[in-house]
Parts: sequence; C-alpha cells; structure tokens
Amino acid sequence: MTVVQVAKSKPSNTTSCEDDSGHPRPTGQDQYTISEVAAWTGLSAHTLRWYERIGLMPHVDRSHTGQRRFSNRDLDWLAFVGKLRLTGMPVADMVRYAELVRSGDHTYPDRQALLEATRLDVLQRIAELQDTLTVLDFKISTYAGACPPRQERTGA
Repeated sequence: MTVVQVAKSKPSNTTSCEDDSGHPRPTGQDQYTISEVAAWTGLSAHTLRWYERIGLMPHVDRSHTGQRRFSNRDLDWLAFVGKLRLTGMPVADMVRYAELVRSGDHTYPDRQALLEATRLDVLQRIAELQDTLTVLDFKISTYAGACPPRQERTGA
C-alpha cells in the first residue's frame, strides 16, 4: 500500500483509540503496573512517569503502597498519544490537548482546531513523502533498466 492509498483509505476505528498492534490486554483486567504498561506500549517506565509529570497523562491511580495503577482508559489514552506522536505533533501541543480534555466538553472547539491543524501538517508530510517516493521509484526503475557495470559485461 502506498502513502497515497493510506491517505485515501477510510480511517480505522475512530470511536476508540484501542491499540490493535498485537499486544492484547489481559481479559477482565483493569489495573496494570507501570512495567506491564511499559511492555504493552513499548514506552519506558521513565517516559510514562515523565508523561504524568508534564501533564500529558491524566492522574494515574496509586495502590496503597504508592505504586501506579494504570487503567484500560489510561491505556486507551496512551494509544491515542502514540498516534499524536506519529503525526509529529510537538509535546507542548499534546500537553495542551490533554489540558483541554481535562477542562471539559466546552473545549471541543479548541480541541478540534488543534487536531485540524495537526491534520493539515500530516497531509503536507504525506505529499512530501509522495514526492520522495516518486523520485525513489524513478531511481529504482533507472537502475533496474541499466546495463550491468563494465566489469560484468566483459566477464573480468
């Protein structure tokens, strides 16, 4: 599938941010340690703590011993943050988006504007990548149709 085909395809599940990357969550479980979340998301425990410290993660519940206990909702949020990271959205904008979410439904217009601006950036990057792909395809076809190097033609 080319970049353009991906851009034209229907968006995947837009009502949920659940990750379908082959890391299934345990059935019936809604409490995860930081090491379990790190294994599931591929993020380090340090990164997860940093996300919480800068306000990118909502408040994470803690056990009676002070250990973080992440919920399925937290995992959904982290999956969405992962998508935002793939867009190239700056961390400051991701934190701003998280603040807007925590502020309530009245921030929908601001959230929409932020996501629409990010979408435009993604479309621009897709166009740039499509141009790059065209150049690569041209070069590959040039080499595929080229004569073998002189050394190979003479058998030397």
